[in-house]
Amino acid sequence: MRRMEIVDAGPPSAAQIAERRERLEARLRAAAEDGGHDPARLRIVAVTKTWPVEVARSALYAGLALLGESRVQEAEPKVAALPAAEWHLVGRLQSNKVRRAISLFAVIHSVDSLDLLRRIEGIAAEGSPAPRLLLQVNLTGSPATAGMAPSQVLAADTAAAMAELRAARVIGLMTIARNGADAGEARATFGALRGLRDRLQGASGIALPELSMGMSADAEAAAAEGATLVRIGTALFGSR
Repeated sequence: MRRMEIVDAGPPSAAQIAERRERLEARLRAAAEDGGHDPARLRIVAVTKTWPVEVARSALYAGLALLGESRVQEAEPKVAALPAAEWHLVGRLQSNKVRRAISLFAVIHSVDSLDLLRRIEGIAAEGSPAPRLLLQVNLTGSPATAGMAPSQVLAADTAAAMAELRAARVIGLMTIARNGADAGEARATFGALRGLRDRLQGASGIALPELSMGMSADAEAAAAEGATLVRIGTALFGSR
């Protein structure tokens, strides 16, 4: 399976982004169908990190309603300028930035510990916006990669913590494949996340419809393994 092409650098127009989106969606739909998954369930989160608000606005005009950022402080002016978008936090969330994060983001992909999950719930329960959450799983074993170990995800205390939520809600799992992994290795990682999700869903009795996996270099592998959210920056906007 071929990787996503890297598009030319430079701030793209809304028309350029729309053209790239259409090509990308066609490839992802084909990969999902080839893998036996419903392509209608797959959505692109357009990751606008390091790009100015004008590029984020162009993405929204190009039909990309889900926009992603990695840092709370970078997201704040963009969210204020583009409230019509559904904003996703795809980068690591520090505990001391939870309150700001849940005021900005509808979905947080990077809940990497039960302590963080409980902190988000505690602040949301005070009356703050109630975000949808994905538990981040480290399937590569790399100490440089954030995320819960698979054994921790399946531990009884994880299911218990999810069941105790009253404001926030866990809707699925997220992972990142090893940097430089070939298509076969990436598919194995993403297939493992899907299997882990299925086991956690069965153990907890909580519906977990979302799988956030795949970026520009491995989005087709993710689609083939049932991704519902793919986090795309370079293939839409070019290199920075």
